[in-house]
Amino acid sequence: MSLKIGVVGIEDKWSSQVLARQLEIETGFSLLVDMSRVVSDFGKGEVWFDGHNLAEFDGLVVKKISAQYSADSNDRMEILRYLEGRGVRVFSKPASMLGLIDRLSCTVTLQNGGIPMPETCITESPKVAMDFLAHYKRGVLKPLYTSKGRGMLLVEAGLTELEDIEAYQEAGNRTLYLQRFVQSPGKDLGLVFLGGEYLGTYARVKANDTWSTTTLNGGAYQSHDPSQELIDLAWSAQNLFDLDFTCVDLVETAEGPKIYEVSAFGGFRGLAEACDIDAAHAYARYIINQFAVNP
Repeated sequence: MSLKIGVVGIEDKWSSQVLARQLEIETGFSLLVDMSRVVSDFGKGEVWFDGHNLAEFDGLVVKKISAQYSADSNDRMEILRYLEGRGVRVFSKPASMLGLIDRLSCTVTLQNGGIPMPETCITESPKVAMDFLAHYKRGVLKPLYTSKGRGMLLVEAGLTELEDIEAYQEAGNRTLYLQRFVQSPGKDLGLVFLGGEYLGTYARVKANDTWSTTTLNGGAYQSHDPSQELIDLAWSAQNLFDLDFTCVDLVETAEGPKIYEVSAFGGFRGLAEACDIDAAHAYARYIINQFAVNP
């Protein structure tokens, strides 16, 4: 099928590159779009990147909107929403992805959807955060805009001082997102869905000397075969967001499974290393099929 589909991603990131290559195999065309270099001219109805008017494309697939998430990521997503309004098909829908970039927005949707999560306190008062910590003993401060656990801080009653939380706030985290630290079996899970259908699961196993399972902190991917109960819970979580490709972060606890977050941008490497699943191939085929079913 002759289609002009670009990949929004990061030029030196493996997942962006493999998706662009796979779409080139499927369509004969490849363009990796760095949103930091996109220029929009609303008066002319044009959005340019490296000599290409993206408004003339058949579609765009968003693998990474930015290297590190911030409020600027929302602005980039608005450009994609503009393109969608001009007839360019965007995978996933920009309005759906906008609800995931900000951790608080994602959490509110999950809470309103009745999805079990670790207890979470949202406040601009360090003293209130200290009271929450005194009740639950251990917690994790999480930036509203982050990926792969960047900027997260483990805090503990009796060890963490009010000044520590004030310093965290002054470092750019005005709204404090403090979540109860839940004891896990040394790993959490990433359950991946494509078009709402279950694709696979990988585990992130923490290194011995850290509390975090993230790969940035030494965590490793392993294969995992989840129960149908876990798949059903993760499906319910991702179903709140209407995404084409999504990964649900889940942790098993003594109190039952809980959801950390839903992401529109992860999953490729975990599936490849732990499950030998080529997510780029599966996603590219899914996209081509969407054009075939609904030209």
